[in-house]
Order: sequence, then C-alpha cells, then structure tokens
Amino acid sequence: MSEHESRPSDSIYESLKSSHTIAVVGLSSRKFRPSYGVSQYMQVAGYRIIPVNPENTEVLGEKSYATLEEIPEKVDIVDIFRRSEFVPAIVDSAIRIGARAIWMQEGVIHSEAAEKARAAGLFVVMDLCILKEHARRFRT
Repeated sequence: MSEHESRPSDSIYESLKSSHTIAVVGLSSRKFRPSYGVSQYMQVAGYRIIPVNPENTEVLGEKSYATLEEIPEKVDIVDIFRRSEFVPAIVDSAIRIGARAIWMQEGVIHSEAAEKARAAGLFVVMDLCILKEHARRFRT
C-alpha cells in the first residue's frame, strides 16, 4: 500500500503503528468506565495493555502496577486516564522509564507537562481518545 492510499500517514499513525506496549494510568477494573472500554479495544487490536492503578491487582487479565516505575518491561505509550492536575507527575515518571509517547485522553490537558515531555523527546498527544484515533486510522 502506498502512502497515498486509504490510510493516512501522520505522526499519530506512525506512533500507533510502531508501538506495542501501552501503560494505561488510571485504568479501572469497572467495565462501565471509559478507561476499561478503551483499553479492552486496544488489547483486542493487538496491543499489550499494562494497567497502572494502585487500587487494582489485575485488569483485563494483566497484572496492575501502582506506578509506572514498577513496570518491569519497556513501555511505548503512557496513556493517561487521570485528571489534568496529575499529569505533570505522570509525565515525569514516563520520562524516567524511557517511554516513547504520552497520550492524554479526551479532556486531559496540561500544556506545560506536554512541553516538558516534548523537550525530553517524547511524542505527545493531548485531549484525544486513543481508541477513536486508532479506529480512524486502522479500521476500515
């Protein structure tokens, strides 16, 4: 498929295409929560989902960790389902673990933290749903 056919070639597409492991900060074990449905979709789409929530031991069949720093493997994307005031500390952790990207879900906005992440070399998406962006680019 050439780059001019049906799939757009853009930075979000490239990030999602080259990523395999997504740490979801704030992933709830409650099936009615957006974080659960979005993460379940991404898991079915082939991504390794790692829950980050100190209130859970397991979500979607995966061990849950209290912090990003506890995850024993490489993380490509840190997907944030927390209120905006928690974003700076999450970005600091993402930088420390060497994540490649920060994804702030719809309604999660923190421009200063986004700039800090970009300055550290991370790809940043803010105020967009990873499920919607994946579906737009990969589902036909």
